[in-house]
Amino acid sequence: MTVPTQTSRTVAGVINSVETLEGAGFLVRRPFPKSSFSEFDPFLLLDELGPINLKPGQAKGAPDHPHRGFEIVSYVLDGRLEHKDSAGHAGLLNPGDVQWMTAGAGVVHSEMPESMFTKTGGRLHGIQLWINLPQRDKMMPPRYQEIPAAHIPVAQTEDRSVTVRVIAGEALGAKAVIQTRTPITYLHFTLQPGATMIQPVPEEYNAFVYVLEGSGLFGTEPAPGDDGQMVLFSQDGEDVAISNPADAQRPLDLLLIAGVPLNEPVVRYGPFVMNTEAEITQAIDDYQAGKMGQIYA
Repeated sequence: MTVPTQTSRTVAGVINSVETLEGAGFLVRRPFPKSSFSEFDPFLLLDELGPINLKPGQAKGAPDHPHRGFEIVSYVLDGRLEHKDSAGHAGLLNPGDVQWMTAGAGVVHSEMPESMFTKTGGRLHGIQLWINLPQRDKMMPPRYQEIPAAHIPVAQTEDRSVTVRVIAGEALGAKAVIQTRTPITYLHFTLQPGATMIQPVPEEYNAFVYVLEGSGLFGTEPAPGDDGQMVLFSQDGEDVAISNPADAQRPLDLLLIAGVPLNEPVVRYGPFVMNTEAEITQAIDDYQAGKMGQIYA
């Protein structure tokens, strides 16, 4: 079994998610931002939608709303979601698909359950991550990268005890196909009982794990992390150690996310993230004046 190395990071803290209502009234679990943990450069927000089993007609989404100044990564685990925007983009996300949207100068966006899924109901589960853009890229033209599940690189250890889906960055020799503006690692790991994984993470990166399902041990002096918790790592090493105890009753399913801190001022107002109050005011004015466009049926 692989064991933590002397270069593995220690755990700085374990953060519980809080439940909140978003959009038209769908329930999410959110480790940050919240009053006790509001900033984690370069990440702005992490939402876990579900998992929840919905009856026919129960599915809700986020109708037309604006964005400016950051990137949004939508990762669908179960269910089907439709996306539309004021730039004329429209798409359908199925289980395992990833959409990486760079809002840039501004876009009006809609995220809703697919119509047939709404009618029939079913299991809905997804993750949304907001990533800050550096000041030089805040006003770049909006762009999309939609990667179907079949094109997301997947790798395993030789004994198949660890599987990873590589959304951004690199793991177990597999490299992501998505191009990011801010250097990001975004990995979806599944560890079988008794498995340990040592994942390289550059020392300058901020890094955390979000546990989707199961209970694991993390860091050089192993700290426990459970379903719905965020495990925050210190910047004191060059890799992250993750293990699923041998007596575990189920696989450990988690996201490992890391990124280079921008070290720039952050001013947030709802769906706008800029560097100054004046830029936030301008974003609001531009949206109200219709300069971010509108979504057409």
